[in-house]
Amino acid sequence: MTFDPATRHQPCRSAEEAILTRQSIRAFLPDPVPRETIESVLEVAARAPSGTNTQPWRVYVLAGEPKAELSRRILAVFDDPQALKAQTREYAYYPEKWVSPFLDRRRKVGWDLYGLLGIPKGDFERTHAQHARNFAFFDAPVGLMFTIDRVLERGSLIDYGMFLQNVMIAARARGLDTCPQAAFIEFHRIIAECVGMPGNEMLVCGMSLGWADPAARVNTLQTAREPVAGFATFSGL
Repeated sequence: MTFDPATRHQPCRSAEEAILTRQSIRAFLPDPVPRETIESVLEVAARAPSGTNTQPWRVYVLAGEPKAELSRRILAVFDDPQALKAQTREYAYYPEKWVSPFLDRRRKVGWDLYGLLGIPKGDFERTHAQHARNFAFFDAPVGLMFTIDRVLERGSLIDYGMFLQNVMIAARARGLDTCPQAAFIEFHRIIAECVGMPGNEMLVCGMSLGWADPAARVNTLQTAREPVAGFATFSGL
């Protein structure tokens, strides 16, 4: 389904519509999201399955001045090359060496996104500015930080992925939108200080939540998906 500005803020009519219309939104309206709506989204998302019902997720919800302060602190470091070098990622989200077809897909979405924004290859200043938009939560009124206890293993990260998907689908069901953001993991120490995250917790990712800006060209980006024949093998059917 394509981005439809006329119906984007309307509740979805089915789970399938919520899944098909979910996309990473990179421009939000400033309109607030009521706390009870956020709590409802998280309550639904918590029905995600987890091994032996461990429920490994913990969420820090930010809005208003706490969110703005976090953005200011991260952006101050992001815009300072020396300070940025001192940052370390919580974990390796991407591989050290890219291979096809993953590299091809990564390049295509990058070219499509920056082409849509009119940012040519080699324009490092505008590329940096666009990447910085992550840390302003793309102007969304709500920022979410997701953490997991360090004692847990890879299986719990699989569980966590299902929880994150539930958050995004439950948000879409209510006419809201999201953008899951691994970009935040590089700034986990700043985030820990701002949200009061204890040392036993590891940052999984951040997420922007709010109402998509229907007039923003960047929100029309549609990412391709492999057909079923490209990733599934059937036997006995």
